[in-house]
Amino acid sequence: MALREKELPEVGRKVETIEWVGLVLLLSSLAVLFVRPGVIGGIFDAMVNRVVPIVVKVYLTGTLGSAIILSVMTGRILERLGFTDALVRLFTPVARLMKITPLIIVPAIYNILGDINAAGRITAPSLKKAGATKDEQKIAIATMCQGNQSFSTFMLGLLAFTKGGLWAFPIIVVGLFLPVVLVPLLLSKTLYRDVKFKDVAEMPRFTPNTPAIPTIFNGAREGAELLFLLLIPAAAVVFALMGALDFLGVWKPIESALTAFLSALSIDPQTGMQSILVSPTLAMNTLVETISNVPPRLAIGSFILAASGFPLQIPLAQIPAVWSQNSDLTAGEAMQAAIVGMIIRIISAFLLSWILVPIVI
Repeated sequence: MALREKELPEVGRKVETIEWVGLVLLLSSLAVLFVRPGVIGGIFDAMVNRVVPIVVKVYLTGTLGSAIILSVMTGRILERLGFTDALVRLFTPVARLMKITPLIIVPAIYNILGDINAAGRITAPSLKKAGATKDEQKIAIATMCQGNQSFSTFMLGLLAFTKGGLWAFPIIVVGLFLPVVLVPLLLSKTLYRDVKFKDVAEMPRFTPNTPAIPTIFNGAREGAELLFLLLIPAAAVVFALMGALDFLGVWKPIESALTAFLSALSIDPQTGMQSILVSPTLAMNTLVETISNVPPRLAIGSFILAASGFPLQIPLAQIPAVWSQNSDLTAGEAMQAAIVGMIIRIISAFLLSWILVPIVI
């Protein structure tokens, strides 16, 4: 009998740390419900009010949702027409000198021509297929964040410079195309050193053999999947957090700090905040209207910042969501690379706003 009692398993188990967290959260919620019952409902309402305008007006009934679908479709058409293979061959001589995989620059080019999310969806599998290292995939993300995530941002910025009497050519060349080469070189020698050159002969062919009609319709369907299954949920998470912080009174000081930070970096605060929090396209549209009242240095800084991976939900949510599903990177690794790219872009905006002013006026 005593032997049988020893063989019986012990009843109960040790309380895990996460269970203590849950218990504290439960007790805190009950305390809040007792003392200030409107807080929990208020936070949820603030989250909904912050998310709905973005999801409905920007993604669903606005132009952004349609633009994403069309960007993926266009990207797949370009891929089918040999665009990716052509870019790889074009960049191979430079990549040989830098000793990196030439495919690294492809996401950045797709981003400039289309959409940053579509660029990730289309090119991340190609990097994986080519056997790119994790560091090379991180470099690709950081480089991708150096260009405008919507072609409309580029066109509106060009219009603003024309209206303001600024010479746009050096801004475009130095601000958009030069980083495509310099950022991979910089990162391959500093943060992400696990890189190696691969010749075209060592890489697979990236042009699919899909017939024309399936390419078009499958691309559109893929764009819709990207929009509804990844991008809208990711945006909802970020803006819900903003809404909660706003209700708690934390977000306003953050916004004030961002405004002061942008001014110190020679970036127009109004359009800079729009780029970071709402839409770079909206920021450039505002710049078109206000360029006559904005100093050239601030206008240049604003454009460089807008031609990046902002707004915030892209590096913090959408890039991690897209790349974690289509590359060898985890969501955390993809986010880290995106943040590195954004830091480089912010520094570039500050430096170029001073360097380019004497040239473009």
